[in-house]
Amino acid sequence: MIRKRGFTLIELLVVIAIIGILVALLLPAVQAARESARRAQCTDSLKQIGLALHQYHECTLHFPAGYLTAVASDGTEFGPGWGWASYLLPDLEQAPLEERINWGLDIGNARNLFARTTVLPLFLCPSDPAPKSFTVDGTSTVVAYGNYVAVNGNQGVSDAAAINDGAFLRDQWFRPANFLDGLSNTLFVAERSKRMSFTTWVGAVTGGDVPSNLDPTAVESSAALVLGHCGPHIPNNPEVTDADALSSSHPNLVNFLYGDGSVHIITNSIAVEVYDALATRAGGEAVNSDSR
Repeated sequence: MIRKRGFTLIELLVVIAIIGILVALLLPAVQAARESARRAQCTDSLKQIGLALHQYHECTLHFPAGYLTAVASDGTEFGPGWGWASYLLPDLEQAPLEERINWGLDIGNARNLFARTTVLPLFLCPSDPAPKSFTVDGTSTVVAYGNYVAVNGNQGVSDAAAINDGAFLRDQWFRPANFLDGLSNTLFVAERSKRMSFTTWVGAVTGGDVPSNLDPTAVESSAALVLGHCGPHIPNNPEVTDADALSSSHPNLVNFLYGDGSVHIITNSIAVEVYDALATRAGGEAVNSDSR
């Protein structure tokens, strides 16, 4: 009689150990591949936004303002607050949504509820899953979430929404001629992770506040919903808690759209001087591609 020999307990444990080692080796590779795909999708979204910005320029001969609002002599904003991304809707194949916007009414007006709460996947980074919508602090206004903000320079957006040195400011439209540093050397749009604060594609909600998710005591004005600043620190700096700083959920880098429509990554190791120089539209700094 022939006996069939099975696995001994030791052999079974060895096989399980080998399988465990293989899984442990493969898991990081799988995760890296998934992150690479997510980063590529994020890059593609920014490229589409870049094309829309240049199509907008073709029609209007200028780029959109950071956001538009009436402003009192004491600096108080009265709205409506629609931001740079909202003006790109027709160029992003979102003309029906653009037609639902009552431009003369404040973002928070009930007649703009549908438009301001519409989630647009193009404005979402797949590496940074977040709630589809959120209520802006200091208001009862609910807006759709969006990861991408326009770069308004090196100063904080609350105090420099209209006087900063970047590409997108409150109530100001810039032409290519205004970018003395060159469009290819100027940052236009970047990511912000929900780790820093909540942002939206819609605009700067009148009367709203933007608290830092890392430090709730640090609060910026509603300009931080659609604008962000660079200096005086590198992107993704773990010591920075500013609600209006630029950051991402990609490991050690942030995707940036430049004025010429190209998209580049900026790593956490970039020199602060170079990073700050790229944020200005007419600073006259010498920046070469190797220093990025």
